[in-house]
Amino acid sequence: MLDTFNAWVGQVEATLFQDVILPVVYQLGLGGYAEDAFTGTEWLLVGLVQIVVMVLILGPLEKLRPVEAVTDRAAIRTDILYTVIHRLGLFRLAMFFLLDPVMDALEGHLRLLGWQRVNVEDWWPGVTSIPLVSFVVYLLLFDLLDYWYHRLSHSYRWWWSLHALHHSQRQMTLWSDNRNHLLDDMLRDLVFATAALAVGVEPSQYVLLVALSQLLQSLQHANLRLHFGALGERLLVSPRFHRTHHAVGVGHETQGRPGRLGGCNYGVIFPWWDMLFRTAVFTDAYHPTGIRDQMPPPAGKGRDYGAGFLSQQWYGIRRLLRRG
Repeated sequence: MLDTFNAWVGQVEATLFQDVILPVVYQLGLGGYAEDAFTGTEWLLVGLVQIVVMVLILGPLEKLRPVEAVTDRAAIRTDILYTVIHRLGLFRLAMFFLLDPVMDALEGHLRLLGWQRVNVEDWWPGVTSIPLVSFVVYLLLFDLLDYWYHRLSHSYRWWWSLHALHHSQRQMTLWSDNRNHLLDDMLRDLVFATAALAVGVEPSQYVLLVALSQLLQSLQHANLRLHFGALGERLLVSPRFHRTHHAVGVGHETQGRPGRLGGCNYGVIFPWWDMLFRTAVFTDAYHPTGIRDQMPPPAGKGRDYGAGFLSQQWYGIRRLLRRG
């Protein structure tokens, strides 16, 4: 399966790179980045495939079994902008110029100290060296890291001031996954790039890991009345399971202690980590989404999280500085 996927992606990627991307790179006088542009082409291609799947499959599903009527289309258009920026590699392009020199310097320094990558393929020769096996191991490792990254973003006030933007969407749809503060995204990219460096994940496998995770998260955020049954809910994060994480006063607060940071259902792909660390909440309900302090008084403070991309980023910085 992986070999077939890689062959197909490689063929399309080569054509797109040679006929479209490379001429633009040289036209801009960036020929020295041609090799890196080839990697960027892979992200672009996979992002385009994701968006096609979202539009042709997840979109109709939302209309077939919606949880709630769509009332705030402007907020959804803003979420679409976030999706385009992230899925088509625009954010990763910016992070390349910011983080790549840092990661190269870090790896060079570690090698001087005698450090070597802990390659998953070497853990169990003959078994973990099989591409499908190593892919599954990487998937589990990165999902566990994602669980703790996500949980910690709900644990510290400064971090929550950024992550709160993601939870402020009260009209959650398939486009809502990438609605994040760019500073939070930068931190996440740094953490996961470091982890990828440590375990030696192959670039092509990393692209596939990210693409699979992003598509599943688009499904989880969809305005879709869908669950996977008593057993399935405990095998894969469903839209209902994740909607509970976004529920007002539930997914971002410690149960029984309103206003105290915490929450439940932090899992990104698998709910196993929530079950293992006792943060899982399984329910039949489809709760309204948002943050308690968005609610008008007396239920909340009527806090404004911004209506558009720029205002949302600005308000996030104000919250971080405790000025808003």
